[in-house]
Amino acid sequence: MIRILLVDDQPLFVQSLKMSIESYVEDIRIVGIAKTGLASIDMAEQYEPDVILMDVHLPDINGVEATRRILEKHKKIKIIMLSTYDEDEYVRKALRIGSAGYLLKDISPTELIAAIRALQSGLVQISPKIAAKLINTMYNGTSPKAPDATNRFEWFETLTCREKEIFGLIATGYDNQQIAEKLSLAEQTVRNNISLIYAKLEVKDRFEIIRLANMIEYH
Repeated sequence: MIRILLVDDQPLFVQSLKMSIESYVEDIRIVGIAKTGLASIDMAEQYEPDVILMDVHLPDINGVEATRRILEKHKKIKIIMLSTYDEDEYVRKALRIGSAGYLLKDISPTELIAAIRALQSGLVQISPKIAAKLINTMYNGTSPKAPDATNRFEWFETLTCREKEIFGLIATGYDNQQIAEKLSLAEQTVRNNISLIYAKLEVKDRFEIIRLANMIEYH
């Protein structure tokens, strides 16, 4: 049974979401509904859900900040951000702090349920529209410059063997906890290695890692 906490301040949307999920499947249960970011932190402590569906825009603290505070204490909880808008700033911040995904609210119930179940594989869940926008932003040069993929990818050779392993797992969508489990490392060790990778490659987030991985694959 997958236990879910819903966080949203729009009663009609959140009740509709609850009914949609519970009417489609029997192995997912809604354990609570929080209307604010602060309430979500308290309810995460109280119910210890497997997954939280977190609205980005809340009346007190925003969903990204609530996610950060929850993950500080409950690293095993998977949090998927839900938003009406594909706002780059919130997407990047959410993924940097360890969010398990970022989906738009126009997603169908079946797609949402599939995304929730796919969390068990360790893959980050991102709406195609958001992923495409972020990748386009990178290629249009509006994001921080990533190392140039030329001269046999010397930038890749600056990484240690362990860093290359972690680079590959990041590129395929694994989050920090899953990387730690996959490589039998402490999660703090994974975070330290990721910081070194970012510094060596002069990147700031996982999407730029994906971009670099695509360069290796297609050249």
